[in-house]
Amino acid sequence: MDTLEYVSIGIYLLMMIAIGVYSYRKSNQSSEDFLIGGRKMGALVTALSAGAADMSGWLLMGLPGAMYVVGLSSSWLAIGLTIGAFFNYILVAPRLRVYSEVAQNSITIPIFFENRFKDKSHVLKLVSSIIILVFFTLYTSSGMVAGGKLFESAFGLDYHFGLILTSLVVVLYTFLGGFLAVSLTDFVQGTIMVLALILVPIVVVSEIGSVSETIDFIKQDDLTNLSWFQGTSFVSIISLIAWGLGYFGQPHILVRFMAIDKVSELKKARNFGITWMIFCVGGAMLIGLVGIAYMTKNNQTIADPETIFIYFSRVLFHPLIAGFLLSAILAAVMSTISSQLLVTSSSMTEDFYHAFLNKKASDKTLLLVSRISVLIVSIIALILALFPNDSILNLVGYAWAGFGSAFGPVMLLALLWKGTSKIGALVGIIFGGLIVLLWMILEHPYKDLYAMIPAFLISFVLILIFSKLFPDHNSEIENEFEQVDSIIENEY
Repeated sequence: MDTLEYVSIGIYLLMMIAIGVYSYRKSNQSSEDFLIGGRKMGALVTALSAGAADMSGWLLMGLPGAMYVVGLSSSWLAIGLTIGAFFNYILVAPRLRVYSEVAQNSITIPIFFENRFKDKSHVLKLVSSIIILVFFTLYTSSGMVAGGKLFESAFGLDYHFGLILTSLVVVLYTFLGGFLAVSLTDFVQGTIMVLALILVPIVVVSEIGSVSETIDFIKQDDLTNLSWFQGTSFVSIISLIAWGLGYFGQPHILVRFMAIDKVSELKKARNFGITWMIFCVGGAMLIGLVGIAYMTKNNQTIADPETIFIYFSRVLFHPLIAGFLLSAILAAVMSTISSQLLVTSSSMTEDFYHAFLNKKASDKTLLLVSRISVLIVSIIALILALFPNDSILNLVGYAWAGFGSAFGPVMLLALLWKGTSKIGALVGIIFGGLIVLLWMILEHPYKDLYAMIPAFLISFVLILIFSKLFPDHNSEIENEFEQVDSIIENEY
């Protein structure tokens, strides 16, 4: 690795730490500031933060690699995610922003569920918190593993060195600045990612000669490269598109909607966010396709298709620019880790410590506990990452489906149907998550179907049935719904 590449990556890492130091001064008053930024985020920061928190190394390595190997038929996942993100902004974002504040200023998803359903038993909050703590600790550990492997494969450094460096920087800025630091670093990381994904395919095409020549070389390699349906099946396409359902239940994305300054800003955030996403996934797909053309023209091959972005960064750019482009992969990994880390620590602080151990805790105490929680979760995740276990990493592969199925249906119905009851919500959360786990563990002939499809649908139906069988009949909920409707109508 060239010295100038190290310089670029070093500048990037120092920038992340500097943002953490800056955010520390802005997030040092209360746990609400630390965990949700005091609900003061702007539209652009919200949009890019939500996007960067969502997209991990898959965007810059997995998707280009899949496009390089398979062609356009591997793009259905990207299409499903883009559609899901759009509808999340339409159906969930505005009502969650308003309702989370109307429902006693709820600052975490489990607290919102408890306040929305007037659950005095705390069961809803407890179950939701356990799901978040278990899955997100594993999820965070998986992100740390990805950071270590990135340094090993892309930068030629020791896995453990990369793991510790990645973890140290992420933990430091999250510990110092909380939600504000995570959001601002996500904004910078999202900007780096989209610039890299736009720049690389443009330069590759110019190296090949023209767009028409590029298309000819893609076809020359294999005519199925530009087919949307060759090499796939109806079940595979539906399963990939269904990933978009997961957005309705991802706590690290939903909390961005809760933190925006005004509900009216969400329209701008939606436009920014979806535009960013289209450019990102479009650029990633193009890198894979133009990679086929470039390798065909130059009679070359690449050992690992997922490193095609890294290959172009080093072959076609000055080392200083290459370091910037490689930082985009690191940005994708780090933005996801920090978001998951913060949501997990917020659950430890508000949903366990504040709810069960110290209900009268002061703002300063909760702020301290929030920071300590960041460290505790980080240490556990780091220990798991030091000795990566395949079963844990496979389990993490189902975390998106688990969150989407456990929280997605209840989130949609809680916001859109006032008849959703506490019992219905609890049954939906439990069975949504349970079906995903059983789908993964048990042997059956339907493994090709993505687990979220049956889990999401069954959870949704069970919520409807049990809400009808065990209604809440709470006038306070009806009043809140009317209040939310009025605010949405007047301000959104």
